[in-house]
Amino acid sequence: MFKEYKSTKTFRYLFIFVAIIIAIVSVWITNVLVNELKEEERKKIELWAESVALISSEALSEYNNTTAFVKYDRFLTKIITGNTTIPVIVIDDSNNVIEKNNILSQREDNLSFIKQKIKTFGKKHPPIIINVDKDTVHYVYYDDSTVLKRLQLFPWVQIGVVCIFIMVSFLALNSTQKAEQNKVWVGLSKETAHQLGTPISSLMAWVEYLKTKDMDIHLLNEIDKDVQRLKIIAERFSKIGSSPEPEQMNLKTAVQSAIEYMEKRISSKVSIVLNIQEEPLIVLMNQSLFGWIIENLIKNAVDAMDGKGNIEIRVFRKANKVLLDISDTGKGILKSQFNAVFQPGYTTKKRGWGLGLSLVKRIIESYPKGKIYICKSELNKGTTFRIELKLI
Repeated sequence: MFKEYKSTKTFRYLFIFVAIIIAIVSVWITNVLVNELKEEERKKIELWAESVALISSEALSEYNNTTAFVKYDRFLTKIITGNTTIPVIVIDDSNNVIEKNNILSQREDNLSFIKQKIKTFGKKHPPIIINVDKDTVHYVYYDDSTVLKRLQLFPWVQIGVVCIFIMVSFLALNSTQKAEQNKVWVGLSKETAHQLGTPISSLMAWVEYLKTKDMDIHLLNEIDKDVQRLKIIAERFSKIGSSPEPEQMNLKTAVQSAIEYMEKRISSKVSIVLNIQEEPLIVLMNQSLFGWIIENLIKNAVDAMDGKGNIEIRVFRKANKVLLDISDTGKGILKSQFNAVFQPGYTTKKRGWGLGLSLVKRIIESYPKGKIYICKSELNKGTTFRIELKLI
């Protein structure tokens, strides 16, 4: 079961890794396209600037009003007016504005605004220098087009979409898994309780019958105790999946009862010590299910110690809560596994379903402000599980 848990975890990491690779490749491809588009825009601006320089110079005067002059003039004008997306400002060597285009603002005639734009454009792209004639130089400052700016934002939008997709997928997957697990647990528990009902009823009848015969009454009483125990176990299974029926419970009595039961059924090499205050600690809890929780945690502690060591159960009050610590001297748990131990299917045993602690957590958290978690753990020194319950 531990291998199955690890494979599920590996699949999740693989899913995240693939999503990250897709995002990185997307950003890289978009960056290549952006650089190519930047180069194309610079060439367009260079052509535009050359056209502005030519049309404003005396270089065309030799053509006079010939047909060639008119066609050439129209061609240059078409190039100049064809730029409708790239913001551009042309200044001379005295910082006088010669031409500006696509500066979409009500302040475009404000000199300080234009100077600020020139400064901003210069930080993004080095100016294009145009030699109009031997005595005149123009400097062309330009910005990225709206399309290019949108394309630069596109990778971050993609990354955001991928992150949202991963988050929604995980939430949906976890929700579906939990719903399926709940159905399996409830169905299995109800069916187990149902199947146990008939033989338990039969055993109870046989015990009552044997009491009428000449048999060792002490032996019959022990058999009766085990039958009653089976009845309690069947009742516990039947309550899983149902709405909890809390009742006022003295925590000290419930813990002592669970310890007394387990001490007779675990290795004599395991010592259980209970530290609890004398005053009654009353909580709302189903006593039968709570006994199951304590028994499960004690059994896990015994397994962690390989049937040899010490278990300390400490119960104390803190504000309006009661805290119950179960400490063992076992193998310990890695900090990275603190949350994993409560996941269904997680177990380090060769034979086990990995459902015990997940069921314990489910039962505890079904009550108001109920919590269970690993308080501390050290490898080869032991682990402390802590239960928090609200005091009445």
